[in-house]
Amino acid sequence: MLRTSMRTMATAARKSLTIGLIPADGIGKEVIPAARTAIEALGSDIPTPKFVDLIAGFETFTRTGVALPEETVEVLKNDCDCALFGSVSSPSKKVVGYSSPIVALRKILDLYANIRPVVSVSPNPNEPSKVDMIVVRENTECLYVKQEQLTVGEHGKEARATRLITERASTRIGKMAFELALARPRKHLTVIHKSNVLSVTDGLFRESVRAVPLQDTRFEAVTVAEQLVDSAVYRLFREPQIYDVMVAPNLYGDILSDAAAALVGSLGVVPSVNAGDEFVMGEPVHGSAPDIFGQGIANPVASIRSAALMLRHLGYIEAANRIDNAVDSVLREGQLLTPDLGGTAGTREVTEAIAKRI
Repeated sequence: MLRTSMRTMATAARKSLTIGLIPADGIGKEVIPAARTAIEALGSDIPTPKFVDLIAGFETFTRTGVALPEETVEVLKNDCDCALFGSVSSPSKKVVGYSSPIVALRKILDLYANIRPVVSVSPNPNEPSKVDMIVVRENTECLYVKQEQLTVGEHGKEARATRLITERASTRIGKMAFELALARPRKHLTVIHKSNVLSVTDGLFRESVRAVPLQDTRFEAVTVAEQLVDSAVYRLFREPQIYDVMVAPNLYGDILSDAAAALVGSLGVVPSVNAGDEFVMGEPVHGSAPDIFGQGIANPVASIRSAALMLRHLGYIEAANRIDNAVDSVLREGQLLTPDLGGTAGTREVTEAIAKRI
């Protein structure tokens, strides 16, 4: 996370804001334009937005043989202040030459933190949300280093995968999580691990995160708890109110944040940002949803909220609040909801309703 002073300086210096748009696959092509509409509705609350359309994804791979074109990477590195990524249709079976572009971008741009707020919208705006947590997921390591091998042994095929956990990555994701917890009223952080079984890898993650306050005394104000990942899932559904900020290795964070989406109605309302020290990229949590692609009923809320998260990370707090308040208003009214939330409204209707309230 950029320090507040750095964000403030960068925000004040900008005359324009160049945003890379990568719809990628499936409904990404429908929800990223919705996020753009929301950003454009902000007017002078942000520098003049300039949008750059970029390509990546499995469809790009099938067409060109490359899932993440070098040109996309270079434009993001050299020309963009931030970006929005839609969704990717990564196949469940191995496809020779293909690798997920979003996983690659996280590594290339060093977007080491995936930050996923999961917040319910109370019917009464004066009442607190029943679910209000942030899942902070380490974004570059764990099993997602994708070092797998298949061999044939005495009893048939044997598959192995390398799990990488480093002190450096665990420490910096820990710092990110402590910063987020420190800024929240409860100031509570839960470290998720399975070190009772994976004593070396998860043990290192746990120890590295817990050591962060020793390096920065500000974090002594944060209460730290621990939870084994399996019991964390159980308690997530039984008593979600116990969680404030959770920090986890890559795989656990991926599973926990998707599971938490069930508590607020749909993956279609849960946003995220992939953040590093120099760049931030918003990304809705949902996938490419090929079953509804082209029907105009994809929920744009996660994408629009991801745009708000991106702007908040860059220091445009008031602009982000305007977007979030507009989304809350539409969801609270309940008149325009997409099918995943039990409604009949389409992507465009919901997007226009939110934009009008911004």
